[in-house]
Amino acid sequence: MSVIIDASELHKIYRAGPTEVHALRGVSLQVERGEFLAVMGPSGSGKSTLLHILGCLDRPTSGTYRFDGTDVRRLSDRQMARLRNRRIGFVFQSFNLLPRETALENVTLPLLYAGERKLRERGLRALEMVGLADRAHHYPGQLSGGEQQRVAIARALVKEPDVILADEPTGNLDSRTTEDILDLFHQAHERGITIVIITHNREVAEHAERIIHLRDGMIEAMEPASSPATSVPPE
Repeated sequence: MSVIIDASELHKIYRAGPTEVHALRGVSLQVERGEFLAVMGPSGSGKSTLLHILGCLDRPTSGTYRFDGTDVRRLSDRQMARLRNRRIGFVFQSFNLLPRETALENVTLPLLYAGERKLRERGLRALEMVGLADRAHHYPGQLSGGEQQRVAIARALVKEPDVILADEPTGNLDSRTTEDILDLFHQAHERGITIVIITHNREVAEHAERIIHLRDGMIEAMEPASSPATSVPPE
């Protein structure tokens, strides 16, 4: 397999007046195309900062990051946004849905921003993939937490991305709904999409093929997960 995420010696320093916060301290990481990776660590370990850099939402203070061979450091903000919008899907703990837009409208927003066509057709297909075609015209407030997260996953899938980055995607969900959401990630992985999940939950991390542990902005350990990513628990 080829490497799609290639990060070397990533440092990220946030400055607030005279104070410096070192969020990342020399993180080096490679993720192969089609891999399912989990990143674990306590609060403040740098997990979300790392995801934002890998997702081209932020730039490192120093170090190099190549996405599928492209040196992200050399991209303008507009070029970074184009790469992000076309090739990376995001799923967040808080869903990040627009409350005054229907499920279908939320799903098709990335296509609208990218100037894509056939918005309705592609949006309905993505909702069908997550089992919510019949809820397409409901607003987020009319959906359960699990259904809202399914809409968020459909929004990530609608672009047919190379990579999905998920930041605590099951943090607000009960155990049964968590299994349903993880099953959707497995299905995306089986279609060849690279999955990176940020989580503090060991049971969630065990769904991945490999687990990376962050602490104090550094990789503390790497390990293979005990359960292969293709093994989805039976219904």
